[in-house]
Amino acid sequence: MQTYDFVIVGSGSAGSVVAERLSASGRYSVLVLEAGGTDRRFFVQMPLGYGKCFFDPAVNWNYKTEPDPGLAGNADHWPRGKILGGSSSINAMVWIRGNPADYDGWAASGNTGWSWRDVLPDFKAIEDNTAGADEWRGTGGPLHVTDCSAEVHPLTHRYLKAAQQAGLPLNPDFNGARQDGVGVYQISTKNGRRMSAARAFLRPAMRRSNVRVETNALATRILFDGKRATGIEYEQNGQRHQVRAGREIIISGGSINSPQLLQLSGIGPAAHLASLGITTIHANEHIGRNLEDHIGINYTFKGRSPTLNQLLRPWWGKALVGMQYLLLRSGPLSLSMNNAGGFFRTDPAQPRPNMQLYFQAFSTVIPKSGERPILTPDPWPGFSIGLSNCRPTSRGEIMIRSANPREYPKITPNALSTPHDVSEMLSAVKFVRKIAAQPAMAEFIEEEILPGPSITSDEDLIQDFRKRSGTVYHPVATCRMGSDPAASVVDPRLRVHGIEGLRVIDASIFPSNIAGNTNAPAIMTGWKGAAMVLEDTA
Repeated sequence: MQTYDFVIVGSGSAGSVVAERLSASGRYSVLVLEAGGTDRRFFVQMPLGYGKCFFDPAVNWNYKTEPDPGLAGNADHWPRGKILGGSSSINAMVWIRGNPADYDGWAASGNTGWSWRDVLPDFKAIEDNTAGADEWRGTGGPLHVTDCSAEVHPLTHRYLKAAQQAGLPLNPDFNGARQDGVGVYQISTKNGRRMSAARAFLRPAMRRSNVRVETNALATRILFDGKRATGIEYEQNGQRHQVRAGREIIISGGSINSPQLLQLSGIGPAAHLASLGITTIHANEHIGRNLEDHIGINYTFKGRSPTLNQLLRPWWGKALVGMQYLLLRSGPLSLSMNNAGGFFRTDPAQPRPNMQLYFQAFSTVIPKSGERPILTPDPWPGFSIGLSNCRPTSRGEIMIRSANPREYPKITPNALSTPHDVSEMLSAVKFVRKIAAQPAMAEFIEEEILPGPSITSDEDLIQDFRKRSGTVYHPVATCRMGSDPAASVVDPRLRVHGIEGLRVIDASIFPSNIAGNTNAPAIMTGWKGAAMVLEDTA
């Protein structure tokens, strides 16, 4: 059995960072096991191409949840990256750190070292931001962050003006001095190409002689000597292999795959494991539980003059933007679907923003089989204003269905299952309509398409957002961090309670969700977690 100092399961947003940081000194050998394949794909690297990845089984796990009563019985589609770079290779690239109070809350709950003051230096060290360095921003780091304010569609400026007319301040940087307000999103791209964790971290690491990356390698279980994790069993090309870790095993599979692998390996809720014939190595009721996710919805409108729909839908428009992208690495294909957005409070008494906004200068009401129709939008001039909740109180779980590692786990989100979340969402969708009713937008809007002007009562609005809402792809907390082994999965140094030589380093360790997109915090977790591993190894 071959031995490496560190074995990392998963090459996603956190795993790629961990691999780069642990291998940088050249002192340690590192093996990365990735269940997916290469990220060298055109529609992965082209920013707006991720609509082509939305259902593509070659790069996407394509999970589906249980029918969810809170979403009118719908079984939600959960795309997750099955590829080098993980979900950072198929996401919308919006670079948001979260609210400082989120991290101070983590620290206040016993997670020493995770306050905003603690994590800000890590965020700054990661970044190479085109906006320049300041008290909040970093330059010279491995991951490039692009300021797109000069390139967004002109309709974006109408949205920003309308949101200000509705009472929100203009905010040039949601990761700066404050989070409230509206503005243009910065995104993780460089020179018109996606800046995934694989591109920023894993690819440079793969050039080192002490790093080995195995793709199409599905980890099936963790190997133990008593209560010490010693190795990983994995399947690759129909063959079963085992590999040993001389120092530590690091699970970076994300909020679905990390609890799945722990449970398959005998770490998890004892009664559930026993019911599936799995011997319990260490009982922990929290593995797979405490699932939090942001839930979102779009309000879609028909405009009085062309939007991006009229450029992206016809063949000549596709040819035009295609040539612009291929020759100049610029234009709509070099951006995220979310040109702008913002953060607001549904109640002024809220201590910090509890809702996030998204603006898209195109619409995709008409479905297209097999993909998210970003590159083939509606034939009429449409646009959308979307939102998602930042701190939902609903909780779900992720549990394996059997001892078969290839069987997808059971995902039960329990979305919008508390009166708090429903009330908050009701207030939020009303605010979207308030933005649309402001002069800057009202003069452009011909009609509201979804949900439509007939939906006005609270009852109808609630019924509508139950039918049309869904994940915005930010699941966390299924292996949550905490100082109390009876109430968490990993300690503040990300070591699995009750097991030696095993850590979880990814977004599943978040004690609670952050206000915003979770990719930047997941990458920060990889950066900070790797530093902890090196400190504890020295």
